[in-house]
Amino acid sequence: MKRTTLGAVGLAVAGTLSLTGCKDGNEEIAPAQSSAPSAQPSQPTQPSQSAQPSSPASPGGGTGGAGEAPGGAAAGMAKPGTTFKIGEAATVPFTYGKTSGTIALTVTAVEQGQPADLEPLKLGDKVKGMIPYYIRYSVKNVGTTDLAYSSVGHIKGLLPDGSEAQGVSVIGKFEKCKDDSLPKGFTNGQTQTSCAIALAPSAETKVVGAEYWGNPYNNLNNSKNLYWK
Repeated sequence: MKRTTLGAVGLAVAGTLSLTGCKDGNEEIAPAQSSAPSAQPSQPTQPSQSAQPSSPASPGGGTGGAGEAPGGAAAGMAKPGTTFKIGEAATVPFTYGKTSGTIALTVTAVEQGQPADLEPLKLGDKVKGMIPYYIRYSVKNVGTTDLAYSSVGHIKGLLPDGSEAQGVSVIGKFEKCKDDSLPKGFTNGQTQTSCAIALAPSAETKVVGAEYWGNPYNNLNNSKNLYWK
C-alpha cells in the first residue's frame, strides 16, 4: 500500500463498520473498526443548546464551567458534557498509546465544502447528495510531556438535531482537510492545526457544530462528551 496516495478512504458511520482500502493498481477493501465506541448508539443525542446553562464561560470550562474531569483528574480540565463556543479552548487530559499529557483543544471553524471536493477520494455513490464540511481545530500542548508523533482525533460533526454527522477517514493526503500527527518536539506551548471531515446528508441539512469523544470522555455515555457550537 502506498500511504502517499489518495486511494485509501473510509466512510465511517456510527454504529457500523467503516470501509477502508488502498489502491495500488488493484483495489483492496477490508472492514475496519467503526470510529464510534461499540457500546454507543448509532445516533447519540446531543444536549440541546437551550438546555445548557446561560452563565458566562469560565476559563477552560465553556458554558458548562470547569470542573473535575472523569477519573478524578485535577480541576481545570473540561467538565464532561460541556458545550463550548466555536473558538473557545477546552483543557483536556490526553492519552495516545503510552504517552499522556494535557492539551488545549479548540474547534476554530466549521466550513462548508463542495460535493466536488470528494471526487479525488473515489467514494462514488456512497456520498451521493452529501455535502462535506471541514471541522478546523487546533491542539496546544499545555502539559509537561512531549507529545511528538501523537494523533489527536475523535472529532465528529454535529447535525442540527444533535445527531452525529457521518465522517470520512482518509489514509494519505487530502489537501482540503489536512490531518497530520503532532510533529517532533511537540512540547509545552507548541500548537498545531488539524481538520476532520464531516458529511451533511443533503444540501438542506448543515453541520452546525463538533464533538470530541476521546478518552476519557468516551468512557461515559454520549451526553458526557465535549461539544462546540
